[in-house]
Amino acid sequence: MKFSSNPARVLTTCLLFILAVIFSCKKETSQSLTQQDEQQANMAATESDAEADGVFNGFFDDVMGVNTDVGMGGTGLFMRTNAAGFGPVGSDARTDPAPPCLVVTIVTSGSSSSPFPITVTMDFGAGCTCGDGHVRKGKIVARYSDRLLHPHATANIQFNNFSIDSIQLDNSTSFTISNTGTADRLQLTIDVSAKLNKPNGNYTEWHSQKVITRIGGGDTTTPLDDVMQIEGSTSGTVKRNDLAVAWKAEITNPFIKRFTCRWISQGTIKVGRESLSSNSQWIGTLDYGNGICDNQATLTLNGVTYQITLH
Repeated sequence: MKFSSNPARVLTTCLLFILAVIFSCKKETSQSLTQQDEQQANMAATESDAEADGVFNGFFDDVMGVNTDVGMGGTGLFMRTNAAGFGPVGSDARTDPAPPCLVVTIVTSGSSSSPFPITVTMDFGAGCTCGDGHVRKGKIVARYSDRLLHPHATANIQFNNFSIDSIQLDNSTSFTISNTGTADRLQLTIDVSAKLNKPNGNYTEWHSQKVITRIGGGDTTTPLDDVMQIEGSTSGTVKRNDLAVAWKAEITNPFIKRFTCRWISQGTIKVGRESLSSNSQWIGTLDYGNGICDNQATLTLNGVTYQITLH
């Protein structure tokens, strides 16, 4: 094989190669997609963000609800439920707050006068159907530096082969709750970096920073009348079959969350592909409703409204 030493020919070849790379990269990062592609991309991003949000809202309720030594006690899986499996306690309430297949282990590392740090392990074993109807497997391990109602307290939560229904959490997932409030104002900052995997190879990479402020119910001893306001933003990547979308989202009207409801019941969030301008018609708005506790939300995208069912 002979190699040409002609400088002009070598230069021409290099220029053609560079141009090919430039045009190839331009095509891959194009801001222009078809309307169908834009719709599919936004719906995949919105649904994955809402799904991850719902999953981690549940974890927040569980970590806060273990007992009053580490949190509020009586929220999430530790809330006494009615016969329907969820809601305020009534005459038909069952007596044990957590499913019998959930094994909770509490280890104190300090002294009797100062027991913190405290580690709580929630072990769902090979499969545990909980009162909310979801099947959980594996372990959630939460390490509390102090009671979460105290300023500066933190809880670092890890997951060990944990899944909820068809969602498998990567063991590298990090979830931190920090009390950034004061003695008379409960405010919690939530930081999450997670990967949620599905059996078919689909996944969501989710990064979230939110601030939760109690705006009602703080004058009673029960958490069941507490009203939480949530602000913040998220970003991530969702893979759905052949579609992969990097996206970002920002809460535009604060979320409203009550411990007696599994879902966010009010507020809006804007979701769009990461590279879109803020005024693009392909930035969608997800509306969680007007305060009614249900698993429905509406997505408005390019002037069209779609019904979304929450996890």
